[in-house]
Amino acid sequence: MDELDREIIAILQSNGRASNARIARRIGVSEGTVRRRLKKLIADGVIDIVAVVDAERLGYDTEALVGVQVDPDKVMEVAANLGELPESNWVAITTGTYDVFMWVTLQSADQLGAFLREKLGIVSGVRRTETFVRLSLPKKAASMEI
Repeated sequence: MDELDREIIAILQSNGRASNARIARRIGVSEGTVRRRLKKLIADGVIDIVAVVDAERLGYDTEALVGVQVDPDKVMEVAANLGELPESNWVAITTGTYDVFMWVTLQSADQLGAFLREKLGIVSGVRRTETFVRLSLPKKAASMEI
């Protein structure tokens, strides 16, 4: 990956709908160059082009980060099971106090409570959870300087 790839990625991070022609004009290369570079970045798994949903506008007013302590021999199994739950946006295996973190989105605090008791709480291997409810979202899009 070189500086041109980094510039293409930076433009897409600020505007994921930017056309190849617009990107090409902005960085001073041909549209074909942008198209080839973008195709390679996607094929190599460097970037994914996705739609980011505004959960609140869809009626999902409760989001939370859930730390999960797991039986040591069941970390991979529990993470896979949590990833299958429709409420989960992402699941990560981590180090530290919690073996797994997951981000969940639900329509209400009541639904979050039911999820914690009736879905997460019954997953085999889950020992303990701690839930951190999102109060505000000062930065929405996840981007990183590369």
